[in-house]
Amino acid sequence: MHYGHMTDNANPNDTSDPHLWLEEVEGADALDFARTRSDATLAAAEADPEYLALERDARSILDASDRIPWSQIRGDWAYNFWRDASHPRGIWRRMPLSQFMTSGGPDPASSHWELLLDVDALAAEEGVNWVYAGTVVRRPADDRALCLLSKGGADAVVVREFDLATADFVPGGLWLDEAKQDVSWVDEDTVAVVSAAEAATSSGYGRRVKLWRRGEGLATEAIWEGEVDDVAVGFSKDPETGREVATRALDFHNAAYAVRSGPEEDWLPLDLPTDCRLVQTAEHLILLPRGAAEVAGTQIPAGGIGALRWSDVIDGSLRADVLWEPSERQALEDISVTRSGLLCTVLDDVQSSLFWLRPGDNGWSHTPVEGLGEHAEVTVTATDRFTSDVAVLALSNPVTPPSLVTIDGDVLAQTPTRFDAKNVVVEQYFAESDDGTRVPYFVMRRSDVDGPAPTVLYGYGGFEIAMTPSYAALRGKLWLERGGHYVVAGIRGGGEYGPGWHAAALREKRPRAYEDFAAVARDVVRRGLTTPAKLGAYGGSNGGLLMGVMLTRYPELFGAIGCAVPLLDMRRYNRLLAGASWMAEYGDPDVPGDWEFISRYSPYQQVSEAAERTYPPVFLTTSTRDDRVHPGHARKMVAALEAAGHDVTYFENTEGGHAGAADNSQEARKNALLYWFLAKRLGLY
Repeated sequence: MHYGHMTDNANPNDTSDPHLWLEEVEGADALDFARTRSDATLAAAEADPEYLALERDARSILDASDRIPWSQIRGDWAYNFWRDASHPRGIWRRMPLSQFMTSGGPDPASSHWELLLDVDALAAEEGVNWVYAGTVVRRPADDRALCLLSKGGADAVVVREFDLATADFVPGGLWLDEAKQDVSWVDEDTVAVVSAAEAATSSGYGRRVKLWRRGEGLATEAIWEGEVDDVAVGFSKDPETGREVATRALDFHNAAYAVRSGPEEDWLPLDLPTDCRLVQTAEHLILLPRGAAEVAGTQIPAGGIGALRWSDVIDGSLRADVLWEPSERQALEDISVTRSGLLCTVLDDVQSSLFWLRPGDNGWSHTPVEGLGEHAEVTVTATDRFTSDVAVLALSNPVTPPSLVTIDGDVLAQTPTRFDAKNVVVEQYFAESDDGTRVPYFVMRRSDVDGPAPTVLYGYGGFEIAMTPSYAALRGKLWLERGGHYVVAGIRGGGEYGPGWHAAALREKRPRAYEDFAAVARDVVRRGLTTPAKLGAYGGSNGGLLMGVMLTRYPELFGAIGCAVPLLDMRRYNRLLAGASWMAEYGDPDVPGDWEFISRYSPYQQVSEAAERTYPPVFLTTSTRDDRVHPGHARKMVAALEAAGHDVTYFENTEGGHAGAADNSQEARKNALLYWFLAKRLGLY
């Protein structure tokens, strides 16, 4: 078929694409296309008792009342957003931190929870399908919040000022209409607003920082501005020092920064490598360079941690310290800031550990966090930079449900077992990619299942995001418990081994990620865990692009493929919604040299006739309200596959945004459909 191939000088709006009309998100014909296929998929599923059982099991887990109420710490309070059968859209609430930090304190049914906002009640009252999108609490006063609400789960939000004392919206307070926007507190009567509705970059994000003042509204003049071709701009004010930092995201991986001591001062550009990520404390600016960087005459290694004193930054007498350097098999996963230091999460061959970095009179100290036991994944879920060194952690591995513990190892809460894991073993292996690179992957398998079994291979491979061996209740209940194996691949493009692992699959090197995934697929077959006919693959977003490449370039390796909220038409991705923000990752298809290497793998342009090449059955899903990755990618791929005679199943949720689901019922359906499709196609039952 290959109708989509274009020359280097092709017009990206070339009407030779017969499915361009499916990019009309709310177009009547496009919606009818999606509705017809989605209804057929759901009808077939709901006629199968196995699907209904999967959906019931998923809903039971998602609505369970004995889940851990994951919370954020702000001052004297722990804040939690909670969904269950009685609150499908959720409630925002808080509990005194003193109560939360006691054993059994964070009981989801505790009477100590104070209700702040009932999203279901608000949606019913206003007749809008509101989805909670977070809050920005004014620190450290903790008296007001900016509440972000999305229509149907889109990235675009409305903003409303909320009074934490009265648990209600502020009459006459800040109220911003729907847009892709960010907000932050400046003082009790001033908010910084970055809204695409005011001025947008080519990526569709806000380009100017303006101040909203109580009684005056949004200012006419901007206090900071980026260029049209930037991805976005940002702004923050430190409530302790009054210091302001502004950002221009030059692309997805590079940014320029400026600082000033107060609103009357001029902006001072920070002379830092643009690939440095920054973490702020009151006294220090923490530097996280992706590549090796020289700052103030000091070499900071790629993927390491450096520090500058803010006082030196302001007066220009820079002196940098190196705080940590990774080994070849390590990667810094995260940094959380507490009152006296930095709590750092590190991956070592994709398994987690923690250590403290604390400044002192004799430099920075490095102290491992001990006593947490053997856990494949350690996540810092809550800290508060302004008040204390309190830190709450989540500990888990693929067969042990998460426990909520203090930094001292005291258990606050434990998730009950959600699936029968007594015969599930977890193993780490390494596959050899085409260029000899050692690619890590984790296998979760049933030891009581003889011979090759239906297996799902999951991957992502982009944006320096690491795939870690975590507990996943739905995966366990809907797949492992029913006799399937599950594999998670840590391919290049991700963050499993730091920025170098990511950079190894950027732009023209993107095929390395696909070769890695194919190598893992071959390796699990070589080990006798499965066969190509019983091996399924699944991924979403950038992982959906990965699935599109597996479908069109490596179809012989798989028996079925699940592809969610995907990027697929790489000829036009930069012109659809937020696509332009990802050109540092993939390249610019409007530049002939870039399109030359992108065109070699772009799935939509690679579709072959079924008579020429056999593809495994594929299940594509997206959301009409996904305003990040355009639903046209999935729609057009479905149309192209159907026209070429391939076996394709499709479901488009009408809301849910890029997450694909707006509440627990939609999340249960999304997961049940995926595992039902894979189970039927791979022969699990």
